[in-house]
Amino acid sequence: MSMVPKTPMIAAFALFLGAGAWFSSFSVASKVPDFVDALKRHAPVIAPAMPGALTLFEEPVPLEAFGVREALDRELVVNTYRHSSTILYLKRAARWFPIIEPILEEEGVPADFKYLAVIESGLSQVVSPAGASGFWQFMKRTAPEYGLEVSATVDERYHVEKATRAACAYLTEAHERFGSWVLAAASYNMGRTGVAKALESQHVATYWDLHLNSETARYVYRMLALREVMESPEMYGFHLGRQDVYAPLDCRTVNVSSNIDDLAEFALSQGTTLRELKAMNPWLRDTHLDVPEGKSYAVSVPA
Repeated sequence: MSMVPKTPMIAAFALFLGAGAWFSSFSVASKVPDFVDALKRHAPVIAPAMPGALTLFEEPVPLEAFGVREALDRELVVNTYRHSSTILYLKRAARWFPIIEPILEEEGVPADFKYLAVIESGLSQVVSPAGASGFWQFMKRTAPEYGLEVSATVDERYHVEKATRAACAYLTEAHERFGSWVLAAASYNMGRTGVAKALESQHVATYWDLHLNSETARYVYRMLALREVMESPEMYGFHLGRQDVYAPLDCRTVNVSSNIDDLAEFALSQGTTLRELKAMNPWLRDTHLDVPEGKSYAVSVPA
């Protein structure tokens, strides 16, 4: 009969005991029953449930097609058990989805695309190694093509509302080109030209049949898995009450049509601080604001 313990954790513990002669003054053997009892009490790790049928952007997901079910299963496992990231997404969504969702509806873009912002940035104002910035990860050279100002004192890639409308414009153009919101989503990661070349060279018509680089191959599945987890969090082991999530920011708008030499002083004049002002307006990128002639900015301050 093999003497190898039946679980990796017990095996590791046995190795610790075997290698512990130099700990002879410490009686670890007496701790074995407590250790085993703790293992028995430990919550089981359960495979996330795979949905029976799915759509994304109201397009069917072919779970029966080669590799689709396994690819989705991988992302469900990752996002179910990457606890810290997923729970932060859920907390942030309570603040930002109420802003993003109405814009998607106004622009005629499916509501599922709010999860694209989640996989792009985690709903935070991040900068990628390549320089893509904000919730929707626009590059500096691309942003002006979609109406986003990038200057010395203003960078509207960090303006949630304006960047969301810019992302909608890109996705609408991609949908018009490919006739599929799923392919439009894939193009957000690898570019419209990249998707078009892949479809042509591989003689297929859908994202689900494409052979892609690993990042784009996982991209749409990540969106789909996060949607499943975030729309039914308790099913996947996430329990958050109203007090656990981040509430929407309570703001009022001040229209600014002339230069602000010192944003800290401006903040104080509005009954707030530079710290709050920057949090509510991350698109303000310096300690002052240059306002071109004939232009104005809507600056948010605490209500």
